[in-house]
Amino acid sequence: MPATRYTVSDVMTHTAVAIGREASYKEIVELMHEWKVSAVPVLEGEGRVVGVVSEADLLPKEEFRREEPRLPDQLEEASKAGGVLAEDLMSSPAVTVHPDATLAEAARIMARKHVKRLPVVNDVGMLEGVVSRSDLLKVFLRPDEELEEEVHRAVLHELAPGVPLDFSVQDGVVTLRGPLHDRALVPLLARAIRAVEGVVDVRMELDGALPASE
Repeated sequence: MPATRYTVSDVMTHTAVAIGREASYKEIVELMHEWKVSAVPVLEGEGRVVGVVSEADLLPKEEFRREEPRLPDQLEEASKAGGVLAEDLMSSPAVTVHPDATLAEAARIMARKHVKRLPVVNDVGMLEGVVSRSDLLKVFLRPDEELEEEVHRAVLHELAPGVPLDFSVQDGVVTLRGPLHDRALVPLLARAIRAVEGVVDVRMELDGALPASE
């Protein structure tokens, strides 16, 4: 039986705060403050995401309040300093993710695009929720007992049946112990255990095999 595959839909916030194109600068700031979010999707029609307004989109109004941009790469930011509506301020097209994307995929998008939150959209671009960095970390709240059961069921039972291995889980760190003379299994076991959502690290204390890192 394969390991549990967590997707964005498992951790995202389904009730998302959103705005329309005509939302004013002050309304957006007040909404972010009230809901304690760093960005809000911009919707049109029946809920199609057309952009995102983030704190980074709002800051140029303060940054260029008294001085003009001096560097070429500041021109785009400075152009938003005069924006008063969401459609003037938003970054478009929006960087989004689908609900069936893996948590690793969502994390890569956030890292690559330097964003903290992603609107979650369906196949036609309609908003279904929002996933944040903190949402992606929820899997690390899984109790050790739950991780232990999954490591046993989905990893050891599948890859090393009959091998008398012992293991423990403490604070999300899995330590594998015992005799393992098939050295080819070491990296396979290490990768499979690390793939279990919520595992923080893997330590190998095996007899008859080199550590997984060697």
